Amino acid sequence: MVLEDIATRMTGRLQANGSGGEAALLASPMVQNHAAFLHLEPDGTLLCAWFGGTLEGKSDVSIHVAKLDPGAERWSDAVRLSDDPDRSEQNPVLFRAPGGDLVLLHTAQVSGNQEDCLLRRRSVNLAGGMIEGGEAAILDLPRGTFVRAPIVVRDDGTWMLPVFRCIAPPGRRWTGSHDTAGVAVSEDDGRTWRLFEVPGSIGCVHMTIVPLDGERMAAFFRRRQADFVYRSESRDGGRTWEAPEPTDVPNNNSSIGAIRLRDGRVALICNPSSAATSPDRRQSLYDELGEDAAREDATGGCAPVWGVPRAPLALCLSADGGRTFLERHVIEDSAGTCLSNNSEDGRNQELSYPVLAEAPDGALHLAFTYKRRAIRHVRLSPGWLDAQG
Repeated sequence: MVLEDIATRMTGRLQANGSGGEAALLASPMVQNHAAFLHLEPDGTLLCAWFGGTLEGKSDVSIHVAKLDPGAERWSDAVRLSDDPDRSEQNPVLFRAPGGDLVLLHTAQVSGNQEDCLLRRRSVNLAGGMIEGGEAAILDLPRGTFVRAPIVVRDDGTWMLPVFRCIAPPGRRWTGSHDTAGVAVSEDDGRTWRLFEVPGSIGCVHMTIVPLDGERMAAFFRRRQADFVYRSESRDGGRTWEAPEPTDVPNNNSSIGAIRLRDGRVALICNPSSAATSPDRRQSLYDELGEDAAREDATGGCAPVWGVPRAPLALCLSADGGRTFLERHVIEDSAGTCLSNNSEDGRNQELSYPVLAEAPDGALHLAFTYKRRAIRHVRLSPGWLDAQG
């Protein structure tokens, strides 16, 4: 689809997608829409949150949320739930507290300075068919703490929020070279937090926790080095974690999503490409902003790779707790070009930042960035995976 066609199709209306399911491009007034997050409410309402504005890192980037009511044929229009005039608000995470409020977490940074990010929390009210956001509060976590993946509730009721620390040496510009993974835990329903680092995790970000059997949990990571999806394991219910190790799935330094299906398999949605599969490179994530030129890039740490194509979009399945993913299905494909974040000139072709949710009826819901212009939702009908053979 050319950009004009994408804009025309951004109605939120579900249409048959040829695979026994449906798909839609969510309606949004913003020219750039990125970093979708899906949340399924107990009554079957599906929520999608993302950030939208003119360009990632710009201060006009805010959090938007839309909903798909049970049985509806169209997503609601987007509602903006944040509006900081000085900070780029990114990476929304939705969480229904056990027996309590629906919570939105999101980041807030100045320009491309992810090391200066604040992490904010606000309540979300869905009463009366509306979507309304409460006042924002800042989480008591170090600056530079970023989120992307869902909160998991531990067996003792503790909230576990997977995070990554965006770190830049003093006087240097953030590039991702010193980023590490961690788990923020709260024992008082999110009022206060403590941070625990994942050992040996430099370059591992977007930690996504997947409960397995008993006390075992697996976590999966995007890699700044653009080599492979990495995996860590906990054998004590998420209290401690092993150092991450590579899986057999390539990673292009772009986001991943992982869940455990009701049949016990681990499902990983990602772009199975890497620095080894493409020569495409760009200087950094924010090189188009043209700001903060007085500081030199950070050195040391790991060597981040930016610009590897963000396609195809594939659903990978594991029968051994996420150690290997022998079954893989391409959901959508494109050139994947991401040498520019611009949403207006048509150069960006990425299918990226996917998330995955399984409905009680076995349907799989996916949402992802569609060429930096739109958020695309795909529903795979119950039994779709079995039909793939």
